[in-house]
Amino acid sequence: MKKLRAAVCCTLGVTVMAVAQSASAANWFELQGVSPALAPLVTVSGYFQPTYTYMPGTVAANGKVPRLNQIAPNYTSSNSFNINRARLMIRGNINRDISYFLAGEFGNNGFTHIGGHYTPAIMDGHVTFSHYIPGVRIEAGIIRAPGPEQAMQGYMAYNFTSFANVTTQMMLQPFYNPNPSTPYAGGNAQEPGYAVPGSAGEGVNAFRYTGLEAMDWFRNGPWEFAYGVMVGNFGPLTATNYSNSPLVAARLQESYIFGGHGPFQSSLTGFIWYQHATPNFNGHAYSMTRDGIGMAYMQGYMHQWGRWAKFEYMRGSGMISTGSVFSPAGIPAPQQNALTNAQVYPGSQNTARGYYISGGLFVTRRVEVDLRYDYYNRLPNLAAQNRTFNTWAVGLQYHFTPLTRVILDYYVRDVGIPQLGAIPPAQRALPVSIAKSVDNALTLQAVVSF
Repeated sequence: MKKLRAAVCCTLGVTVMAVAQSASAANWFELQGVSPALAPLVTVSGYFQPTYTYMPGTVAANGKVPRLNQIAPNYTSSNSFNINRARLMIRGNINRDISYFLAGEFGNNGFTHIGGHYTPAIMDGHVTFSHYIPGVRIEAGIIRAPGPEQAMQGYMAYNFTSFANVTTQMMLQPFYNPNPSTPYAGGNAQEPGYAVPGSAGEGVNAFRYTGLEAMDWFRNGPWEFAYGVMVGNFGPLTATNYSNSPLVAARLQESYIFGGHGPFQSSLTGFIWYQHATPNFNGHAYSMTRDGIGMAYMQGYMHQWGRWAKFEYMRGSGMISTGSVFSPAGIPAPQQNALTNAQVYPGSQNTARGYYISGGLFVTRRVEVDLRYDYYNRLPNLAAQNRTFNTWAVGLQYHFTPLTRVILDYYVRDVGIPQLGAIPPAQRALPVSIAKSVDNALTLQAVVSF
């Protein structure tokens, strides 16, 4: 533990020098897992995110619009209005040592879009027991698995309307029926990935899993050390056929707190995390690992010249999904499997990695400008399937209150095929046209809290 803590402190020291010693990873274990000390038995809150997205809808060589240029989760339009998130939350303290948190999701997103159907569901539901074991708080129920910063943070810390590519593609793990009546096709030298029809999709968990977590945090002057270790069930929250798919996850973080408390405290934090599961897929168990390291800094939230910065690198092996290239509408039947089914690469030899670096500045108390670059390298071990995703995001926010604001983002997107020569010449035209057709995107979103 001393060596690990020293490594995190070393990362913090280098980061402090890099930002000229000028602070957010908040303590999400505390903010998400424990109700405020003075909270009553029942406190009701919530938020929703009406969102408009526009893309030109550029077509590929086959005359169809790739899913890259269509809006999730329906993938039927390139410009549309949607309620991305709509969450109702109830939390409180049963007594001074036991708190609870319950939240339902009613927006139209990957969590509520299962098998092509809108299905609102409980997203959070856990109880936390504090002070019964020195140095350990026990959280039980539906929990955010300890992991990357974008997965841990609450909605109040969303600086952009979408996550970085590496987070969306690698960490928002899509689930599929693990034991289909007809085995998924593929999994051989000619087709190393499995083709999974949309009807087998069981949504995403929004980084949450059912399980138990041991966590706590400790202050020593301006320093705060926090940890979380979870054992849970890897599988969709809405299904019961993943009972033999264990998940273990852990995160350690060290913060230097300049001042304040809560999601907008001025602080500098270094963190490392790890997740491992053995999901069932197509009747077999596979090894899946994700890990990462990063830092987060914030100082002067909603003050002129207040600023923030975040960096995170993460990598993964096993259960790498590429999604589907096109929506089924208009695709001829002979091409359905190749173009409209999700492609899943479950073996641990299949890898991906990526990072993002982002920052923001309050030019006035209410007006914030933001910039992010993110990179994702998917399946570098499979030359013909290897793709890279590079995205610049430029954002403008207007804050009415700390929890209610309007966000305008412009995304400059690029998709690369690093090993084009591995694709037979006769098969290159369509993937090249898809990569070249990727649209930039404009998104306007309101975050309204109550």
